Amino acid sequence: MTTTAAGDTTKTLKRITWQSENCLSCMWFSPSDPINADILTNGRCVHSELNKFNLIITGRDWCNLFDEIPQEQIDQMQEKAMQSEQ
Repeated sequence: MTTTAAGDTTKTLKRITWQSENCLSCMWFSPSDPINADILTNGRCVHSELNKFNLIITGRDWCNLFDEIPQEQIDQMQEKAMQSEQ
């Protein structure tokens, strides 16, 4: 068994980066379940430049075309989903 110094341990671990501007908070994310959407929810990216690729993404994904979704858009999406369930 080989031991390593404490400073060498970080070299063997994968780096994990958390981003705050993820798809869940992007106006181009169209979740499969708008009422209960979270970072693990699948959805589509409906950005005009990416729409042609029919991307299926999760709320935790991200890209450089992020544009923060306004609360009004979230409310409208959820209201529309609730009406379609009735």
